[in-house]
Formats: sequence, C-alpha cells, structure tokens
Amino acid sequence: MPKINTIKSNKSIPNLHLSWQQQLSKAITEPEQLLKILHLKLDDFTQYNTACQQFSLKIPHAYINKMQLGNPLDPLLLQVMAQSEEMQSVTGYHTDPVGDLNANKTPGLLHKYHGRVLLITTGACAVHCRYCFRRHFPYPQQQAGREQWSGVINYIQQDNSIKEVILSGGDPLVLSDDKLEVLITQLESIPHLTRLRIHSRLPVVLPDRITNKLVNRLAISRFNVCLVIHANHANEITPLEIKALDKLKQGNIHLLNQAVLLKGINHLIEDQMDLSESLYNAGVLPYYLHLLDPVQGAAHFDVNLDDALNLITQMQGNLPGYLVPKLVREITGKASKTPANEL
Repeated sequence: MPKINTIKSNKSIPNLHLSWQQQLSKAITEPEQLLKILHLKLDDFTQYNTACQQFSLKIPHAYINKMQLGNPLDPLLLQVMAQSEEMQSVTGYHTDPVGDLNANKTPGLLHKYHGRVLLITTGACAVHCRYCFRRHFPYPQQQAGREQWSGVINYIQQDNSIKEVILSGGDPLVLSDDKLEVLITQLESIPHLTRLRIHSRLPVVLPDRITNKLVNRLAISRFNVCLVIHANHANEITPLEIKALDKLKQGNIHLLNQAVLLKGINHLIEDQMDLSESLYNAGVLPYYLHLLDPVQGAAHFDVNLDDALNLITQMQGNLPGYLVPKLVREITGKASKTPANEL
C-alpha cells in the first residue's frame, strides 16, 4: 500500500470553521513564522529573507499541517520554503523558461499548441512553489482579468481549430465560484469548443476549495471537463485531499496529475512509486512528470536527464503502464511537450 500522510499536530492554526477564502487569507507569508510553527531553527535556512524579496513566501495552514515537525528536509517544506540557493545565477536559467511571452496573443491568452489555448486567469496562487516556472511572469500586464475576457472570447471565436480551453494562472481556482461561473458560461457559448481543462494545485494545498457549488457547475457543463492537479509527493495526499477529489469524481470530472521532478523531494524510485499509487487510490491518473523548467532561481532542484530516464525505466519495471507518467520537457517553440527520451 502507498504511504498516506496521517501526521497530526497542533502546529498550525485550526481551520475547522473557516471558509477556503478565510484560510487563504491567513496563509503564512513570513519565513520566521513558518519555521516557528515547524519547530525549526532559523539557521536551518539562510538568506531566506533575500530570496523572499525576489519571490514571496505564501503557504496555507492546510498544507503546513502535512509537514513533519523538526524536519528541515521535509519534502513538502522544501517545495515552498525560500532558500539561499535561489540567489545563485546559473547559466541557462531564465525568467521566461518556456516561451510564454512569445505565445501571448492577447492579454492573458497563450496559444502554443494546435487545437488548444491557455488562459492566464489570475496571477494569484494559494501557495508559492519555489520551482514555479512563472515565478517571474509579468502578471499585471499578462493576465486575463474580467476586463480582458472579451478579447479572449473574440480570439477563440475566430479560430474554429480551437477545441479546448485550459484555465491556468497563477491558479484559476483562486477565483470565486461566481467568477468561474461567468467565465465558463461565456466559453460555453462558443460552439466549436468541446473541452475545458483546469490546472490547479488547490485540491492538494487547500482541499476545502472544492466546494459543492464548484463541483455542481462543472458537472452540468456541456464541456468534457478535466481537472489536472499538481501533486509532487505522496505526503500531499491525505484523507482530506482524497475526500475533495472524490467530490470531483462524483461530478464526472476527469482527474489527472502533473508533477515536477525535483531533486531532494521526489527524485527517488520510492518517492515516485508512492506518488503514483497514492494518486491512483485517490482516483487520479499520473499524466506528466516534468523535467524542471530552467527558470531563474530554481536550478538547485534540477535532476539530470540520465538519472530521470533511469528513474522512469525503474518505474516501468515496477508499476503497470497506466501508473507511469510521461517524462517530458517543455521546449520553447516546439509543437508539443517533448518526451525525455527524444532529448
């Protein structure tokens, strides 16, 4: 059986009676406060304040509750805690690592691949992952806020080859149910659209976000709806997340996972096997395992290609094929994600 994180403690503020919006508003933004909650020493991490000036810290208590007390190497903590390595300048790492800006067709709309477009619905996230490939993205100028939706809708209406819209960000589920309702309804008015895909980390970091209202709206959509969650480690999937994901399954929403291969977090065969098993037990299929996007500030997470390919080979020898994610890299200008064995 996969490992399910059941660690409980009083290290974080109880959220039993708070809405998901209230929980989000109480997210930890100060490194010292996070370390105090986790019973860690300040000298376990260095230059975190300087790193936070470049990319701020943000972590909901629901996510902190899954971290291990007193463990500076906790795999969830390392994904979100600012560290001195972020300050290193590494050749080949950029502020726009996958060519988002060149793919921008109208504010907030990226059109990279045939048949589908991606909407930058918001610059906000529930958690700031330190490896984020959009950590330098100019959201104020390049997001599809409500005032830009008409331009987005017009662009999609004029291209009959577009069959799928992907809601991304930031994180689109930071938007309220009412705002999502308006956007989805407008998209449903475009006859040639058939699929809606939502990329979100919230089912993993703030499971209370999966409200009945949200599930019901997605369930009645004329679109085939797919929610791609982002879990990198089995410890992110506890009974609370499983409950939220089950609500989505009951709404006939397809559930996939995309992960990022991260050194020190999930680069071992045991980590990846536990993650795939935990995902499947929660009703989610492993979809992509991304090689790290070369974003400035994240080079310390990189796993070299040979080790990554060897990892997938080991997974193929230990798991059924449907539990082995596709190991890919996104390369600027390519017509699709590139399989790692073609690099």
